[in-house]
Amino acid sequence: MKNTILAQVSHLRSHTVSLGGQERPLALYIFAVMVALFHLWVNVLGTLSELWVSALHFGGFAVLCVAFFASGRQSGAERSVFLKIYDGAIIVFAILGTGYILYGENALYERGVQFITSDWIFAIITLFIAMELTKRTTGWFIPCLILIALTYVFSWGPLAPGVFAFKGLSLETTLFRSYFSSEGMFGSIARISWTYVFMFILFGAFLVKSGADQFIIDLAQVAAGRFTGGPGMVAVLSSGLMGSVSGSSVANTMSTGIITIPLMKKNGFPPKFAAGVEAAASTGGQLMPPVMGAGAFIMASYTQLSYVDIIAAATLPALLYFLSVGYFVRIEARRQGIQPNGNGGPGLLSVLGRGWHFILPMALLVWMLIEGFTPTFAAGYAILAVIAASWLKRLQGGKGMGIRDILDALALGAFNATTMAVLLVAIGLVVNVISMTGIGNTFSLMINQWAGGHLLLLLLLVAFASLILGMGLPVTAAYIVLATLSAPALYDLIAQSALLDLMATGQLPEQAKGVFMLIDPAAMTKLSQPMAMGEANSLLAQVPKDFVTSLYEQALDPQAMVAALLSAHMIIFWLSQDSNVTPPVCLTAFAAASIAGTKPMATGFMSWKLAKGLYIVPVLIAYTPLLSHDFAASLLIFIFAVPGIYALAAAIEGYAENPLNWIWRLTFLGLGVFLLWPVDMFILKVSAFIIVILAVVWNRVLGPKSHIIFG
Repeated sequence: MKNTILAQVSHLRSHTVSLGGQERPLALYIFAVMVALFHLWVNVLGTLSELWVSALHFGGFAVLCVAFFASGRQSGAERSVFLKIYDGAIIVFAILGTGYILYGENALYERGVQFITSDWIFAIITLFIAMELTKRTTGWFIPCLILIALTYVFSWGPLAPGVFAFKGLSLETTLFRSYFSSEGMFGSIARISWTYVFMFILFGAFLVKSGADQFIIDLAQVAAGRFTGGPGMVAVLSSGLMGSVSGSSVANTMSTGIITIPLMKKNGFPPKFAAGVEAAASTGGQLMPPVMGAGAFIMASYTQLSYVDIIAAATLPALLYFLSVGYFVRIEARRQGIQPNGNGGPGLLSVLGRGWHFILPMALLVWMLIEGFTPTFAAGYAILAVIAASWLKRLQGGKGMGIRDILDALALGAFNATTMAVLLVAIGLVVNVISMTGIGNTFSLMINQWAGGHLLLLLLLVAFASLILGMGLPVTAAYIVLATLSAPALYDLIAQSALLDLMATGQLPEQAKGVFMLIDPAAMTKLSQPMAMGEANSLLAQVPKDFVTSLYEQALDPQAMVAALLSAHMIIFWLSQDSNVTPPVCLTAFAAASIAGTKPMATGFMSWKLAKGLYIVPVLIAYTPLLSHDFAASLLIFIFAVPGIYALAAAIEGYAENPLNWIWRLTFLGLGVFLLWPVDMFILKVSAFIIVILAVVWNRVLGPKSHIIFG
């Protein structure tokens, strides 16, 4: 044992270390390990102030970002002396800027928040470094957005048109709130970065190094490999399981895709389709409980709802998404004539016998979260459980995680989190401007006016905004910005829809009718009986804006209010994922294309087609009680949606079990839309459900002859 440890430690004495198939400088490797250990300590045991931790978080990842991107994108021979000095200066000032927060915070307050020369220097330089590093990792979009936001506060705000005019703050106040306070780059968004996001990226790195990713693929092979389109189904299932904890759809694609994409190609799927399936499924991983790529915890932080409530609500929508991708896989398999794998391969008991111990860390994580432990604390202990579980492989003659594996996992987690860490810290500057200027409320009112009270139009606006933001932001950051800007407007329209339903059916509570009597004495009579939706809308439009929130609270029960809030954030979270698979900038699809050897843009369009659930499910959430507290109602919507989404997929592809002519395609399209349409027609929906099943059976049994009904 002692010799083994010494051998592993001696390996680190070389000048480079191999990690993830790449050679990393030893110094950078060691620093990454130290950064990861620091985050483990502050999240599980530490007692430092949040401002200090956020500053140290930024300083550590700034160093990694400069070193990683400089050495990873340019060889030393190609870089000029000036660039080397420039990179060195960024590292030095990033460290000094971090240290200045620790040293200068108390002194600044003792001076009555009056800036001295060093305050100005370090504040400006640190903000510049944040923008420079963001430019290196994600391009010019976010730095330009930060610059526009900050200058709006102290410079051109009064010149802004109409409701966007802002009287402005001084440059000193702007820098104080951006750098020294817990509101700007070292505020709540940075805390999300060094808690939820980092800890679950690190947890995913430990799972990968322990071999759990191969176990997940083997388990998916057992569960889905024997179905039609088995290799594609394996990709869907394994990416869903792994993607929930990996924290990144791109990382998920690169880890599971190197196995599933070649497997799909080998079994007859077109390369572009194989890459599109992996990209779509990996994107869905962040929609799947229990972790949702840390999305569940960020949503809990924003909404103040419990983690258990969020993952319970997220489960049925996530299943619908993966079913939608699975339908496309099955249809393509039928088109290509790909047969099930039969009974070959290991059985479930064999796979569980070899890898049952990998389930223990996930089980511990979920148990701790349900029991009320903080997500970061639970993630810390789940990481320890991964190490302990890996040693159970020794019972089967295998090898557990040694010191080198643990160090590799720490370094891999830090490297994987680098882009997200510097980006979220920088995004904190934009969120701070939105908060302190009130532009978020203004934007919500503006898009509400653009939507004209139409929920579907508002969904389209949010989807378009998410796509634009997604060109420069990972989905976590895009969700944070969109939630800040548009969640209030979306919540308002969803709550308004529920209120109008009560008014139209004559079920408005008595305490809410008093608000309407203030504007129309005859309202009590009107509201005591059912009315047309147009009349209800006209009556609601007369209520002063200041009374609307109070009206919601009086008319809707607390559970309905919670459902509206959760629906608004869940819709935004779902739509934030679309940039992963939607051209022109779809990084997840591009990553899959690099494995499949296909054209990136063509793969992007394929993944966009296969990920149609990203748009269908948010509409269901908005217009139906899919996320309500009434599980029976949610389950009924889910049951009708299952064949409805299949019918839409068949209509899009022109193929079900066999080819469909254009009349059959229109028939499937109509049935699919009706099954998903938010109308209370139970008997008709049951009839449509049965018709879809019979049509699929007819199409399978008769094959090409199934067209005889419609010519």
